[in-house]
Amino acid sequence: MKNIVLRAFEESIRVKERFVKENVDGLVTAARRLATCFAGGYKLLIFGNGGSAADAQHIAAEFVNRFTVERKPLPALALSTDTSILTSISNDYSFDEVFSKQIRALGRKDDIAMGISTSGNSRNVILAVETARDMGLHTLGLTGCGGGKLADCCDLSLTVNSRATPRIQETHITAGHILCELVDRILFPESF
Repeated sequence: MKNIVLRAFEESIRVKERFVKENVDGLVTAARRLATCFAGGYKLLIFGNGGSAADAQHIAAEFVNRFTVERKPLPALALSTDTSILTSISNDYSFDEVFSKQIRALGRKDDIAMGISTSGNSRNVILAVETARDMGLHTLGLTGCGGGKLADCCDLSLTVNSRATPRIQETHITAGHILCELVDRILFPESF
C-alpha cells in the first residue's frame, strides 16, 4: 500500500515539474490576460465536464470570494453549476451545446472563456471555445493528453503532457491556483 501512495505522489510531482517547464511563460501570459480582463470590467467564464466541471467551480470560487488575500470579488462564473440550464439545453438541443449556448447568452467581447478538458477533445468544450472566439472573447484552454483539438482552437492553451486523468486534474487545479495568485499579485500588489 505504501508503494502505491509513494508512486502516486512521485508521478504527480513529475507531471507537475514537466508542466511548469513547458508552461511557465503561458501561465504568466494567462495571468496577465485575466488581470487585464478583470481590470477592464470583463468576466471569466469557465467550463468543463466531470472533474473539470468541479475545477471550473473551484477556480471561479477563488476569484469571486478570495484566494489568499483580502480583496474585492472578481467576476468569474462556472457554466457547469445550473442544473436547469444544463438539462434544458441537453433535452431541447444537445449536450454538445450546454456551454456554447451559455457563452452566447452571457459572454461579451473581451471576456475570457476558459475551457477545461483532460482529453482536450470534449465536444461541448470545443464548441463553446469556438463560439467564444467567434464572439470576440479571449480563449484559454487547460488540457491534457497532448492538448487534443482544444489546444488547436484556443488563443492560449496550457497542456499537461500526461494521459493519466488524475495527474492531469491535479496539475490543472495547481495551475488554477497559480493563476489566482498571479492575478491577485498583479491587481492587488499592496496586499502582499
